[in-house]
Formats: sequence, structure tokens, C-alpha cells
Amino acid sequence: MNENEKLVEGLLNEGYLKTPALKDAFTKIDRKDFVPEDLKGEAYGNYPLPIGFGQTISQPLTVAFMLELLQPHPGEKILDIGSGSGWQTCLLAYVVGKSSKGKVVAVERIPELRKMTETNVSKYGFIESGIVRAILADGSKGFPGEAPFDKIIAAASGKSLPDAWKEQLKVGGKMIVPIKNSVFVFEKVSEKSFEEKEYPGFSFVPLIKD
Repeated sequence: MNENEKLVEGLLNEGYLKTPALKDAFTKIDRKDFVPEDLKGEAYGNYPLPIGFGQTISQPLTVAFMLELLQPHPGEKILDIGSGSGWQTCLLAYVVGKSSKGKVVAVERIPELRKMTETNVSKYGFIESGIVRAILADGSKGFPGEAPFDKIIAAASGKSLPDAWKEQLKVGGKMIVPIKNSVFVFEKVSEKSFEEKEYPGFSFVPLIKD
């Protein structure tokens, strides 16, 4: 069993990874491909790692937990806010790209990190195939050019839920959003109403707006 498989096994045993599609994605998309060169030796540690510019690649258990809440499916269009080094973007692309309609719109406001997303995601062919589009923009505004989205996920924490995200989500869609030190699940039940659930006890980098 290689180091990546051991990481996946740990996430399964601890109950963070549950569904076959996500287990498969975590097995195929190697975290080592998304950490800086000088930290490759720590790629499989279950903790966040710095990727530069005050940002991190999230802790594996947090990514697994949030993706299990999101439940991505083949063919969906997903907005990934704060793509960083591209690991979560790639995990999402692996799942949604099982159908030709699947797409991930990755939004990152730091130019060097948007480039890092593109470079790392290209290792798996998802940019070239059109499954991933990496955008340089203020993620708090969502991305109207590709809206509406089936699902939205953010990797950075704000003080509240941006209105743009509410508007750009399809009715019946779902958002996984860090607010302060909690992960929130928002399900859009009608044009104006949402059901929400809170999971406290997390720590995220702050969502930076322009």
C-alpha cells in the first residue's frame, strides 16, 4: 500500500470518507501533486500545508468531510471558490467528469495560485478536456458567466453567506460554505428560501474580497 492509499484508508477508517465515488477520487488524485516541492515529504500528513501567499492546501479530513456533504455527481456543474493549489478542484473534476456534461469552475483571486491550479489540474488532463475552467476573480461574487450551478463549495471562511452565491445556485442545489469556524450546508428549496445545517469546530483561511 503506497502513502496515498494509506491516507485514504485512514480517512475511511475514521469515517470521513464514505461514498465509493469519493473514495475512488481520493485514491486516483494524489495530494502530492498539489503541494509545494519542498513539502512533498509531508504530502500525506492529515494537516493543512502552506502553498504560499498566506494560503494553505486544506487538511485531508476537512476536504473529505466537506465533499461528502456536497455529494458531487457525474454531469454536475460545480463552482469551486478559492481553488488554491487545485487539489479539491481536481477531486471534483474526477467525479463530475464521469459524464460529458460535468464541469468545475474554479475561482481564485491570487494570480499565482490561479496559475498553480491550472498547472496542477493539467497533470490530470482536466483543463485540456474542458472539465475544469480556472478563473482569476473575486470568489465572493461567484461567477455569473457560468451560473446557475448545481453545487457550490468554498475553501475559505467569510462572516456571512454572499448573496451572489445564493442567486447563482439552482433550486434543488446545495452549497457547502465555511462561515466563521463552522461548515454550513445550505440547500436551496425555492427561489428565495434555504434549509441550513451547521457543523462547528473548524478552522479556515479567511475569504478575501476585492
